[in-house]
Amino acid sequence: MTGLRENHADDATSSSRASGITSSGITSSGTTRGSRRVRGVSGTTTPGLTTASRRVVTTATRPRALTWPGAVDGAVLLVLLGTAVAGFGPVWGTNGYLLPTVGGAVAGLAVAWIAAVARWGAVTTALATVIGYLAVGGALALPATTTAGVIPSLKTVHGLAWGAVRGWKEFVTTVPPMHSFPDLAVIPFLVLFVAAVLAGTIAWRARFAAWALAPVGAALVAAILLGTVEAAYPVVQGLVAAVIGLLWGALRVIEARVGRHTVTTEASRAASRRLRWYRFRTGAAILGVGAVAAALAAPVLAPAQPRTVLRSVIVPPLDVHEYVSPLTAFRRYAKDDRETELLRVTGLPAGARVRLATLDTYDGVVFDASSGESGSGVYTRAGEEIATADTAPRTALDVEILGYQGPWLPEAGSLTGISWTGERADDLAAGTYYNAVTRTALTTAGLTEGDTYRLSAQIAATPTEEQLAQGRIETDTAVPVIPDDLIPGSAAGKAAQFMGEETDPVKRLFAIRDGLVATGVFSSGLENQAPSRPGHSVDRIDTLLDADEMVGDDEQFAVALVLMAREAGIPARVTMGFYADPTTDERQDGEPYTVLGADVHAWAEVPFEGYGWVPIDAIPDVDNKIQPEPQSEPVPKPPVLQQPEPPEEPADDVPGEVQDDDAQDQEAQGFDWGLAGLIAVSVAVPLLLVLGPIVLVLAYKARRRRRRRTTGPFADRVSGGWREVVDAATDLGVSPPAGSTRRETAQVLAGTLGDHGHVALAHRADATVFSAAEPAEDDVEAYWREVVVVVDSMRGSVNRRARVRAAVSLRSLRSRHRTRAGRSAWPARWVGRLRPDRLVWWTRDVGRNTSRRRLR
Repeated sequence: MTGLRENHADDATSSSRASGITSSGITSSGTTRGSRRVRGVSGTTTPGLTTASRRVVTTATRPRALTWPGAVDGAVLLVLLGTAVAGFGPVWGTNGYLLPTVGGAVAGLAVAWIAAVARWGAVTTALATVIGYLAVGGALALPATTTAGVIPSLKTVHGLAWGAVRGWKEFVTTVPPMHSFPDLAVIPFLVLFVAAVLAGTIAWRARFAAWALAPVGAALVAAILLGTVEAAYPVVQGLVAAVIGLLWGALRVIEARVGRHTVTTEASRAASRRLRWYRFRTGAAILGVGAVAAALAAPVLAPAQPRTVLRSVIVPPLDVHEYVSPLTAFRRYAKDDRETELLRVTGLPAGARVRLATLDTYDGVVFDASSGESGSGVYTRAGEEIATADTAPRTALDVEILGYQGPWLPEAGSLTGISWTGERADDLAAGTYYNAVTRTALTTAGLTEGDTYRLSAQIAATPTEEQLAQGRIETDTAVPVIPDDLIPGSAAGKAAQFMGEETDPVKRLFAIRDGLVATGVFSSGLENQAPSRPGHSVDRIDTLLDADEMVGDDEQFAVALVLMAREAGIPARVTMGFYADPTTDERQDGEPYTVLGADVHAWAEVPFEGYGWVPIDAIPDVDNKIQPEPQSEPVPKPPVLQQPEPPEEPADDVPGEVQDDDAQDQEAQGFDWGLAGLIAVSVAVPLLLVLGPIVLVLAYKARRRRRRRTTGPFADRVSGGWREVVDAATDLGVSPPAGSTRRETAQVLAGTLGDHGHVALAHRADATVFSAAEPAEDDVEAYWREVVVVVDSMRGSVNRRARVRAAVSLRSLRSRHRTRAGRSAWPARWVGRLRPDRLVWWTRDVGRNTSRRRLR
């Protein structure tokens, strides 16, 4: 019989689909399909071209990536990825984000295009993606680490590996804008690069190309989540993504549907083009009307609340409690380092204060800084520019560290930028954090003599007491809660005594302050002052407030004022810093100010409406009211059992530093295990990304080969041996025709790769499988030894590169129509059970049914 068969292969030309190729059927004389000839459209016979070989030796179309529709796909994807590129604008702060983002999108599409043209498999494409990331990532994202701005170095590879693994955490926990942190450009580059590779691969190679919109959408969502609450161009981004994406996706769906049907005439092809153009115009008109409506309705329908981004919900990893409160070293500055020059500040307005740290949480022993608690803000990485909505003028301050040491950063006002200028600039900048709520900065590397930096700060003039008296305290301001059992018992009684009948929060605050100043005695324990215990624990403050004449310095009185204000329902916190004596300071605005240890102070801060957090001093009169006891006469201690005070910080300890025994042991051993671990991770992660898929493919193929050889009946093992040969040929790039017999497949393989024993092996497999007797185990092993020889011979006939590609190829794993010996062998198993006189009839009938199924 004569039948018509459509060629549905992806690489068949439209002319071959329209040619109406015919072939002769199986004759009663036993002519096999392997000897059939293919007739052209005119009905003439093409000599030497069999049906089986026609399915393999076809004129393949050019890859879509090399056609003009493929160029349109690339342009559309680049425009769509541009919506994600624009999303990184607000978080970066400058146009510097364009190079890593646009460059990443172009580089990713280039990798996908090359893979599509070369028809690389999944493993090869993944390997090319990793290589491309390491090759161009330095020039686009980390140019400072490359040689001549282009050639990647070891530092470049380390930076790219670190960014891919840990950069995400740093990106969402760093204070925008990100242009202050060039090393974080790896994140937007990686997002656009990976999205472009996936989108390009799907668009140019997948059957359902519209799925290429999924990676583009994921990149846009990533840009939103990694950005700030400030949107870039939300209406434009949404309209571009929706209109262009839906139009392109619809066209690709139509193209896929039309392409699955045979086009036999030029008229049919013209009708298909008209149909596509009609649907394009209709869809464009509908989407255009929708886009105009959306643009007009967006300002009305846009939510009033800011959008949710990761940096607003993720708490940074910095644990501020690892750094000792600077207030524990207050007495050391005031007494031991009184004449020591700690730092020099240039550009500070006259009368302005230098803040060291704001302390808002109390554990009964020390007032400490906090992060992540109610009203305390969070410490996030800060750089040369710190985003703020305040438009107040900015003042530049140059700071030089002299005798000061510690992690807490001396600064002033509200910071809008920190620029390190000393020799350790890189190390200090890498660990700089800032809390905009408490206006406190620190560097994990710790400050030491010789460090220099420049601050950009907004320094507001301190309101006068008369202005504050006319103001209002924002009593609803959130502050970390101090448990009742950590507030001294005398604080509530003393506060009530000082406040009297006052009910206004402002008057109550100043009544408490005035009471402390009037009844207190200032003393830092110097030789000409009354004895004064250091510290500010619950017992120390309770003793201070319970005495008729309270003796202490700024440390005790500032803490007492804050605790008493909290008891009165007034939010307050402690701040430690430096300022010169107003009665002797004659500096003008901007003149250098050399900070001495004697300039250390502590004060309370209270939020006033219109002014923010305002400093409130509670310093008693410097005129001592108690004469110090002669040093030769010991002062008897009262027989009162008291809780021991925490020992004063040793002189050689730096406030804020953590004494790490492990670090000391590490230094003693002379080997940095942390650095070694980081290097190991930086090397292992890329190797795992590259070698992991390869190892999995090799392991799966080895398991498949072992199961075929050792599992199931002996006849199935022989069939498995033949399938191993076919799969090896498929991985080498020769795809046997679907549904062909073993002998037909062997002829195709021999004609393409050369005869390595395929034909004999196929005959022996047929003889074994079709035999009525079950083969012996020795026969199976002998057959498999021949399989190994044939497979090795096939692989040896190609070059080394082809062998490597075949070893990791996925063709034999993903092929839906690979040759299955069992599919063509099942009729023969029933043939063996028939009477000899009916053998010919059954063979002819089975062949006819098989042909009908293929035609359908």
